[in-house]
Order: sequence, then structure tokens, then C-alpha cells
Amino acid sequence: MAESLGGECDVVVIGGGPGGYPAAFEAADHGKSVILVDEDPRLGGVCANRGCIPSKALLHVAKLLHEAKEAENWGVSFGKPKVNLDKLRDYKNGVVEQLTGGIGQLASARKVKRVQARASFLDSNTLELTQNGQPVGQVSFQNAIIATGSSPVWPPMFRIDDDRVMDSTGALELKDVPKKFLIIGGGIIGLELGQVYATLGSQVTVVEMLPNIATGADRDLIKPLEKRLKEDFEAIHVNTKVNSLKATRGGIVAEIEGEGVASPQTFDRVL
Repeated sequence: MAESLGGECDVVVIGGGPGGYPAAFEAADHGKSVILVDEDPRLGGVCANRGCIPSKALLHVAKLLHEAKEAENWGVSFGKPKVNLDKLRDYKNGVVEQLTGGIGQLASARKVKRVQARASFLDSNTLELTQNGQPVGQVSFQNAIIATGSSPVWPPMFRIDDDRVMDSTGALELKDVPKKFLIIGGGIIGLELGQVYATLGSQVTVVEMLPNIATGADRDLIKPLEKRLKEDFEAIHVNTKVNSLKATRGGIVAEIEGEGVASPQTFDRVL
């Protein structure tokens, strides 16, 4: 948990993610007094708490399920797996807690003071700290490092106030395994979560407005991945976009624009 709020320091770091906490550790290792401010009670940022680490934990389970299925081709049959979502969720959360707990211990060993709050600048050497919009203290500092990261952008056409439309944080909660799952965007995060849900039993459809999935990655590396995903997913549509989402009792209705793509289509959940 965070220590008492406020104080004076040589270096204040705003943000406890993979940019912030290494910077705090480096400053402390060089003899500076350091205060690290983050709204999250655990260090590690999105990557450790709600991104890379929990997704890799689930991908590990997905790999095991895939290999068990593939083993039938080698003459070994395990039968149809039974997935307990509660235990799977506990496993994922346990991995996160173990890692973030370790980061917290490293911070304590370096005497980095952690403050759970939101920071804003009062002047060039003073931060105001707030919790739930209420002032709770100030930090006086000589130098500041801003490592606040980023937040997902919700296009206006997808803001329909329905919890069946999720961002990556919601998808990692594993509330259920939807029968039909639409992923808007063929980037790394969407493809990873698509693999997890497909292995758990969802019919996954990916819609990407650009000509290729995983844009920016080396195409020679993506080709074998794309071949595998086409086997695992219900469909991958490139040069295609989702124009709107509408919540109905029967599901989320997506208006999809792309050559040869049926529209509208109804899904149980959307990422």
C-alpha cells in the first residue's frame, strides 16, 4: 500500500509503469531521494497489471490447450478440456500479483517512497496530490520525470454504454466466453486476446481497416502467424471497417463495411 502522502525529494516520478519505476530505481541507485506518484495501488502500470503480463499468462494456458488438441495427431488424446473460468482468472491474477509485488519490494529496498494519488503541477517545483478529486498533499521536488503512459481511445461510434463492448482491460477480466466475439482492430493486443478466447471456445471475427493485420511488423514474420490465426479464428477481414455498433437484447449489432463481408452481424461481445 502507499505510504503517507506528500513530502520533499530530489526527484519525483509521475507514473509507476515500465517507464516510471525503472527511472525511479535508477535515480535512487544514484543516491537521490525519490517519490513515485501513481493512482494504482500496485506498480507496473498497464503492462504488468492490465496488459502484457496477464495476457501472456492467458496465452500460456491457450498454448497448453492448443497443444493438447494437436496431440491427437500424434496418437495421444486427452479428451475435451473443461475450463473453470474462476480458477483461470485466479491464476492470471496470481501471476500479476507475484510480479507487481516483486516490483514493490524492489522499490522498498531502494527507499523509493510510493504515493497513491493523482499529480498535477502547481509550479515548476511543486506537485499537488489528489484522491477522488480532493487535495491530499503536496510534493516539493528539484526534478520531475513524467511517465504517465497513454489511455485507449474510444471512437464516438463505439461509445454505446454497454458492458458487452469492452476494451482490453475488460477482456482480460474473463467474465464469460462469448459464442461470437468481434475484435475491432488487428493489432497485437487484439490478436493475442483473440487467440485466448478462440482457444476457450469463442468464434472470433477480426476486422482491420488496413490491408494487413499486425501492421508495422515484418511481413515475413506475420505470414505464418496469419496462417495459424485463419485456422483458429472464424474470420479475418482486412481493408474492412466497423461503421457502428448497436446494443440489442440479442447482442451487439455491428454495421461492417468491406468487400464480400456480410452486414449487419450480431455478436455476443465486442473488443
